[in-house]
Amino acid sequence: MVKSDWILYIGTFPPRECGIATFTKDLTTAMDSNLSPFLKSKIAAMNNELTSTYNYPKDVMFQINDKAIEDYIDVAKKINNIDRIKLINIQHEFGIFGGEYGDYLIAFLELIKKPVTITFHSVLPKPGEKLKKAVQALAERVNCIIVMAETAVKILREDYGIKTDIKVIPHGIPTVPLVSSKKEKEKIGHKGKTILLSFGMINSGKGYEYVINALPNVVKKFPDVLYLIVGETHPVVRKQEGEDYRNLIGQKVKALKLEKHVKFYNKYVKLEEIVQYLKAADIYICSNLNPNQITSGTLAYAVGAGRATVSTPFLHAKELVTPERGVIVNFNDSKSFGDAIIRILSDPKLKKGMELNAYENTRNMLWCNVALAYNETFKNYIDIPKKYTNIPEIKMDHLTKLTDDFGMIQFANYNQPNKALGYTLDDNARAMIACCRHFDISKDNSDIKLISLYLNFVKYVSKGNGRLYNFVSYDRKINFDQWSEDAQGRAIWSLGFLLNTKGIPAELKQDAENILKNALQAAKGIKSPRAVAYSILGLYHYNLSNPSQKNVSGIKKMADYLLSSYKKCASKEWRWFEEYLTYANSRLPEALFYAYLSTKNKKYMNIASSSLDFLLSITFEKGVFSPIGERGWYMKKGQKAHFDQQPINTSAIVQALILASEVTKKRSYMKKAVTAFQWFLGKNSLNQVVYDESTGGCFDGVGESAINLNQGAESTISYLLARFSIHDYKDQILKT
Repeated sequence: MVKSDWILYIGTFPPRECGIATFTKDLTTAMDSNLSPFLKSKIAAMNNELTSTYNYPKDVMFQINDKAIEDYIDVAKKINNIDRIKLINIQHEFGIFGGEYGDYLIAFLELIKKPVTITFHSVLPKPGEKLKKAVQALAERVNCIIVMAETAVKILREDYGIKTDIKVIPHGIPTVPLVSSKKEKEKIGHKGKTILLSFGMINSGKGYEYVINALPNVVKKFPDVLYLIVGETHPVVRKQEGEDYRNLIGQKVKALKLEKHVKFYNKYVKLEEIVQYLKAADIYICSNLNPNQITSGTLAYAVGAGRATVSTPFLHAKELVTPERGVIVNFNDSKSFGDAIIRILSDPKLKKGMELNAYENTRNMLWCNVALAYNETFKNYIDIPKKYTNIPEIKMDHLTKLTDDFGMIQFANYNQPNKALGYTLDDNARAMIACCRHFDISKDNSDIKLISLYLNFVKYVSKGNGRLYNFVSYDRKINFDQWSEDAQGRAIWSLGFLLNTKGIPAELKQDAENILKNALQAAKGIKSPRAVAYSILGLYHYNLSNPSQKNVSGIKKMADYLLSSYKKCASKEWRWFEEYLTYANSRLPEALFYAYLSTKNKKYMNIASSSLDFLLSITFEKGVFSPIGERGWYMKKGQKAHFDQQPINTSAIVQALILASEVTKKRSYMKKAVTAFQWFLGKNSLNQVVYDESTGGCFDGVGESAINLNQGAESTISYLLARFSIHDYKDQILKT
């Protein structure tokens, strides 16, 4: 049982219905899901004296009545006496803390002896003297301030004179696939409508009346328009004002005879419902009336879901809603709203461009990436255990999605298969290995069906001379003009792997063996070091299930070819097999480790270790795995290209390092394997997660300034193969 330390988050928390509560829940969930199991989230929940008590989950350690200053003092003393609480993060909004401008919180901070960070959800420019002093007092008593917009830093520095460290971490967003709204509308019962959407807790500051006033002109041009206003009245507003504002805008709808074009959903919407409404929306409308609003979770969610947006120019919107993502309109100006809505709906190309730009430029805001940013901030003030990052569960969904009744489609547009570009032997061979690995763990017969499908693809591209052709169009025409040595080698690897997988039906193994024997004959003259390496991997696994001197001799012959390549190119400064480093480099030393296991000849292990160590010296930089970039690679006596970094390289190094650790018994290799695997989980040059846990897919690479958001076959299978290797050695990984 892992005993964890704790980060204590102070703020409102569900089931209390409040935007801060939702944020705190989402943040702590992301922290606990994506980061170390040795550091977990606990909650001190803020209660309002006007509300009833809540049935909080067990992670809520403390409750503080916002109007009872003695609660702040009592909880502070208790926190100081709990060693496992290492740091406090306060989710701050003035209205959730007692006293003038929430200054009861200052009494709490006076007593706390732990590091404290505070996330400001509101930063008001040009403050009065009392507000200014209250914020300054908070800033003086915390280690770091976190804000969600660059504008907030300028305000705190210039208007408040704050000297405390300030970190900008964007508002988190859920992982939502970029989809066309057309199909999603039917799911919410509005098929065929053009949907405008606003959501969030209702109060008079929302400005919905200005949107409603704009609708008659919009409806004239687009009669199928439906404006959905989703959300209940804020509980505090309801206690103080009742439903006055909702009634007011409801009457306006009737007066303008818009009952068929405006619908209210008076309920507190959970995340799943929010996502569904966003996916169905054509335009998101943010009509907030407060020009100084520095944070809007609803706006962040909408832009993050890839929705074209029309918004008033409050502070957060000015940063999020650029001209490429939507339209900024005037406050209190119905004509401005109408013109913007009509402009976007009238130009499908403009709308599509806004959607793509909004989606692509908000991936750093995913909750998993926000959690990484919080973690990096916390590391400045406490020692965070570095043993390992939480490892996602194995998920085969996207692999299955990319597979039709013929094979695996090679490319994807975002997470949707791109059928136009067809199939490759490369991907179907790798997919077959992935399914064999998964079957070995799960014993799920659905894996057998996929393995059979991929094997049939290999058989389909197999010709009488033993050559296996790589490219097949979507209409299933084989490109006989291009034969790839590397693809031939990968296919040999996959066939040998299948034959060494227990529980595979005999008829599949017989087919695989027949193809393998012919493929090995065709591979005798190959020169590509990677093709040779893949062939060694395949023959090694085949020999485990069908041991023979012939197989060992074949492995030895191919391994000797790699050694000869090494001797031709290697020097003291360049311990490698070629005059350059390109993709999947670590397959070469990995193959020699397998040759050593097959022959027990130490010369293979020695060169494998030497070349792998050389590769590690180039690809690990300041404790982070940084694979060779495909934009120039790394030529001998040249400079290493850092971008674009591909998942195939990370996957290969993880597998090679784990094998090296097993063969040499050096734990340092296993530690580096874990570090390299974390490249998928955000420990990379962009500090962004590359694996999409929501789909089970993997993004296609890390660029200099952005993630490639397509989730193609090579990337997804590469992640899975690395993940299976981590699974095989999870006990050893825990010990590292």
